[in-house]
Amino acid sequence: MGAIDTEAKAYMSDRNRFADAFNFSIYDGEYVIAPDSLSPMDTTAIALPYGLNAKTAIQKYRDLLKLYAAMQDGQAIYLVLGLELQTRIHYSMPVRGMLYDALNYSQQVTEAAASYRKNSASQSNEEFLSGFHKGDRLMPVITLTLCLSAEPWDAPTSLHEMLSVTDERLLKFVPNYKLNLLTPAQIAEEDFDKFRTGLGAVMQFTKHRNDHDVNWMAGNKRFEEMDRETADLIKTVTGADIRFDEKGDVVNMWAAWENGINQARNDGRTEGRTEGRIEGRIEGREEATVSTIRNLMETSGWDAKQTMNAMKIPASEQEKYAKQI
Repeated sequence: MGAIDTEAKAYMSDRNRFADAFNFSIYDGEYVIAPDSLSPMDTTAIALPYGLNAKTAIQKYRDLLKLYAAMQDGQAIYLVLGLELQTRIHYSMPVRGMLYDALNYSQQVTEAAASYRKNSASQSNEEFLSGFHKGDRLMPVITLTLCLSAEPWDAPTSLHEMLSVTDERLLKFVPNYKLNLLTPAQIAEEDFDKFRTGLGAVMQFTKHRNDHDVNWMAGNKRFEEMDRETADLIKTVTGADIRFDEKGDVVNMWAAWENGINQARNDGRTEGRTEGRIEGRIEGREEATVSTIRNLMETSGWDAKQTMNAMKIPASEQEKYAKQI
């Protein structure tokens, strides 16, 4: 795992933040899943898909997995809650989530079979063969994908979106898998107040990371009194130039952001001449690249995009060159 993934996983392993993510997604911020009702589970999912005598097992590692056990409306509730962390958009996430959930259900059946193996006399032939009794029930598995990226999620959010077939008569026989997604770009501004932990600040800052106007942060209490773990994660995830003066557990993110801006200005004054020379060289290279693109377009018959793809020019830079051609 990279540094961002490792820090994000450590941050979300906290029961309060974990519960906050699921309460926001499932209950619109209502405090239903209490942190004290969550217990850690083994994140290793192992299944024997070809029966208990199979020689090859499937093994996958989930990011975070917790068991939710509580009483609701006089009834005992047991849920398996899985959290998958993404710092970039993942275009096959529905398949990945579906596999994790299926492995967990398979593991529950395998464990039930193991518990009955010693007392086969009390089972019918069908129950013995299936390893699951008629009255047994599985614990529901809910997987939430938390994407810490400022970019809007443009990947599929269901299995059906990934399929090459669009005929509804066929698709009704193909079970669909819906991706439960939580990403900053999809959260309305007024909904950030529904978070009860620093996770709301992480999501809001990430959403506005590329904004030139930072007035959304001014006067916002969650950024004036922020725990250090949240501030550190924001800095790691967004790459923002944040300079902390405080040495304690609580920081003022607005002040830290301004410190970074002021320091960057000072650095700009002392390094202005050097940067000017560097920019001159960059401009020279850009002119040469534009010339190469034009020549290749004439000789190959390709359009600008085909030519830039052939030259392996990053998509983030292609628009800049296209304007000059």
